[in-house]
Amino acid sequence: MPPFQQRPLGNSDLIVPEVCLGTMTFGEQTAESDAHAQLDYALAAGINFIDVAEMYPVPARAETCGASERIVGNWLARQARDQILIATKVAGPSRNLSWIRSGPPAMDRANIRAAIDGSLQRLRTDYIDLYQLHWPERNQPMFGQWHFDPANERECTSIREQLQALGELVKEGKVRQIGVSNEHAWGLMQFVRLAEEAGLPRIVSTQNAYNLLNRTYETSLLTEIGHRENIGLLAYSTLAFGHLTGKYLANPDAPGRITQWPTFGQRYTKPNVQPAVAAYVALAAKHGLTPSQLALGFVRSRWFVASTIVGASSLTQLQETLPATQTAISPELLAEIDALQLRYTNPAP
Repeated sequence: MPPFQQRPLGNSDLIVPEVCLGTMTFGEQTAESDAHAQLDYALAAGINFIDVAEMYPVPARAETCGASERIVGNWLARQARDQILIATKVAGPSRNLSWIRSGPPAMDRANIRAAIDGSLQRLRTDYIDLYQLHWPERNQPMFGQWHFDPANERECTSIREQLQALGELVKEGKVRQIGVSNEHAWGLMQFVRLAEEAGLPRIVSTQNAYNLLNRTYETSLLTEIGHRENIGLLAYSTLAFGHLTGKYLANPDAPGRITQWPTFGQRYTKPNVQPAVAAYVALAAKHGLTPSQLALGFVRSRWFVASTIVGASSLTQLQETLPATQTAISPELLAEIDALQLRYTNPAP
């Protein structure tokens, strides 16, 4: 594989490769030995940016919670720590995760501090390079929801309080940089504004779903904010839970998270998903590409994507997907992709 480009993450001192290794299968679909093989393979290819979360693997279960961090930590203990960039996340409330800090009931100081201490222990390190809020505590549509409903408003920890708690971790040296995940435009601007007003750490990234079936990040509300406020996008779900490989077109029961856990990935059950997937698969074939090459090459090529997160259930799968991210997307091909986006506009928001 050609070398991967290195990019600054937001306005931080973190220089990250254009591809990041996701770990949400580690400890569920992926055994520790295979996970370590994936980490070794990625690192040998120049991918030293690893994304994990305290609630991983997914689907989240009490029996496996924290396994991904422990598996990464066992591998990390054998590496030169200053050569590896570790990103992890603190889980928020309202996701029925009763086994994580009894809820957790809030994204407040006590929960953030308890979460970081647990992550540091499992990862066998004394600092996190990028610490992210996994999803907002406040009421907002996410994970396949697409309506904002004011009737769902509830009491929640203020963004200022969350920033103050994160600021303490930065001062203590437990965290180098902070970011958010699954955020919307209002939240991004609040994090920026409050950090500037109070002299608190500024977010450098947001980790949001982004793929051929979900290009909602491209609206001016998000790409303009990302550009003008220097917030990098860490794009996840880049293969749309395997849909963009095309495997479910030929065989709806093909092995994968969607078939193993039928209630998982509900954003991809919407009516225009399958027609859109079929159109992108046909477009890839027209250009002599695999569906994965088209999907991953597209995400990596976007000017606003700081790093493309790829994950795999096995080393064999990663050996196919990692090189696919380097697929060149010509202006002519991009025009055809955009034409399909206009026909099937964001079928999986």
